Amino acid sequence: MNKTEFLDALRKALSGLPNDEVDQRLEFYSEMIDDRIEDGLSECEAVSDIGSIDEIVDQITADIPLGRLVKERIKTKKKLSGWNLTLIILGFPVWLPILAAAFAVMLSLYVCIWAIDISLWAVFVSLAGTSLGSVLLSVVCFVQGNIPTALAMSGTALVCVGLAVFSFFGCKAATKGVIALTKKMALVIKRLFVRKGDNNG
Repeated sequence: MNKTEFLDALRKALSGLPNDEVDQRLEFYSEMIDDRIEDGLSECEAVSDIGSIDEIVDQITADIPLGRLVKERIKTKKKLSGWNLTLIILGFPVWLPILAAAFAVMLSLYVCIWAIDISLWAVFVSLAGTSLGSVLLSVVCFVQGNIPTALAMSGTALVCVGLAVFSFFGCKAATKGVIALTKKMALVIKRLFVRKGDNNG
């Protein structure tokens, strides 16, 4: 693929994005290809060195706020005819609850994912608190001369510390996974707007 073919394909793939954003990105990648050609690569090598169009589109789409994509989508909509406007008004009792339900499902999914992560951190905090409380209780029991209870509390503290350490790393990994998942969900939603724009183009 040469530079012109690459830029044409990229413009088509980005057609659902704001026009100024598309022009800015095309200029950026055009200069990037020119820089690689100046460094001694052939035109085709320079293009392939940049990466695939899908990866570039995903990266660009991830950088653009969802609100801007929605605004661009509404702005680029063709003027509605009287017939289309009538259908929208008459279908209002049907499409509004469906739209609200879809939004509620997406929001509840998002909340549930984060609730699971918060619950895992709550378990970690509980284990850490229990280990600290067990240490303090074992000291009190030792001072009072209740050695068996002091030893039992010390053992409990050690177990809770070990579990807290393991749960900390698990919670950290879970949080990273949840963040990656929510970013992926946002990217999928954004890509729907880009594809719709592509179909219109």
